[in-house]
Amino acid sequence: MKKFYIETLGCKVNQYESDGIASNLENQGWIKGSKKQQADVFIINTCAVTSKAAMQSRQSIRKFIRENPDAKIIVTGCHAQTDPEQIKKIENIDQVVCHKDKLQIANHITDICKDGSALTFKKTVHSKNNIFESFDHAVKGKMTRAYLKIQDGCSAFCSYCIVPYARGSSVSMPENKVFQHLKELNDSGFKEVILTGIHTGMYGLDFKKPTSLFQLLEKINNEKPVQRIRLSSIEPGEIKDDIINLATSGNILCNHFHIPLQSGDDDILRKMKRPYDASLFEEVVYKIHHKIPDAGIGVDTLIGFPSETQEQFENTYQLIEKLPISYLHVFPFSARKGTPAYHFDNKVDPKVIKQRCSMMRNLGKIKQKAFIKANLNKKLEGLVQHKPDEKTGMLKAITSNYLTVFLNTNNAQKTGKILDLIPEQCDSSMKISGKILD
Repeated sequence: MKKFYIETLGCKVNQYESDGIASNLENQGWIKGSKKQQADVFIINTCAVTSKAAMQSRQSIRKFIRENPDAKIIVTGCHAQTDPEQIKKIENIDQVVCHKDKLQIANHITDICKDGSALTFKKTVHSKNNIFESFDHAVKGKMTRAYLKIQDGCSAFCSYCIVPYARGSSVSMPENKVFQHLKELNDSGFKEVILTGIHTGMYGLDFKKPTSLFQLLEKINNEKPVQRIRLSSIEPGEIKDDIINLATSGNILCNHFHIPLQSGDDDILRKMKRPYDASLFEEVVYKIHHKIPDAGIGVDTLIGFPSETQEQFENTYQLIEKLPISYLHVFPFSARKGTPAYHFDNKVDPKVIKQRCSMMRNLGKIKQKAFIKANLNKKLEGLVQHKPDEKTGMLKAITSNYLTVFLNTNNAQKTGKILDLIPEQCDSSMKISGKILD
């Protein structure tokens, strides 16, 4: 029997697609190997979100070729889409597969291995006629929580972002397919499904009869095809009162919002082509906090955008500092060829970017510690993970508001269930320990 291995770089959407390809291959009789094992086929699902990510993708490809000279090498993903000619310069790649053909890899791969025939590489067509490409059945992966990609592509064209050029304009999974996949996941025992996409808040706007993300969430909440759902990320201008209300007690949307801010300075936001200002972001965060005080609120920041002054950085820092945020993702700006920002003048010194990122990450630790402290000794709902902690053997749970709690049990009968628990203490490394309520 043939073995394959998939290396995934980049975002959760890429991981979802890799898991779907792997599942299809396994259904066709292939065996999924580990990174260290020899395989007949290696698939590298690349990322292009930054220049560094693209470089790491090429490094990964070359490494697999060196270590597996007799294997077939298939490259797909965003870097393969945006710069296929650069990928093809790497010797001994057997196939470069674009996004439009990515989901068909499993259906063609056996023939490729037999005679070396190639899939046709097609450029993504950026038009309103783009069709949402999905797997026929739900992608289950190997984790306790399942992902479901309900939207793909982006029509925003932020000045620093390559993704719209890689994935095309925004397209959405038909509603009936969403419910089909949710039901399949529920029937397979999944208690939580994470709805994900490239620009999830644009869900439904591309339909002939436009709908919205809220309408989808409301229907899921009413019909309850699964026990709970979570949004992977949503833009600040798309978090309306009706979506916040769906995350309150008694509903199945987790009280957790991950919101990209990028910058807290209005001038930088305009240069980024972000469709909001700092005051709107502040208003949204306070709305969530006032309506759901224990909600987890994660934030993305992009530090060192061209022309960012010390004062503009401090505007971002001070905004985050005063807001009730539970964790922070900090990214240094990396000029991405093919985007408008690549040509912007007044680049920030890399040393300055590094210093500013360090300050933001320290602030993130302060915010995270405060959020954990506010949740200690409170009753929370947590999904107990199947895989125990490697060091202690103890089980851990992910709470609705996105805390990881290590539990005082290794009872396998608790795994995969959503149970009431209490986080009791937090150590200096911010590891939370707690107990399940019987």
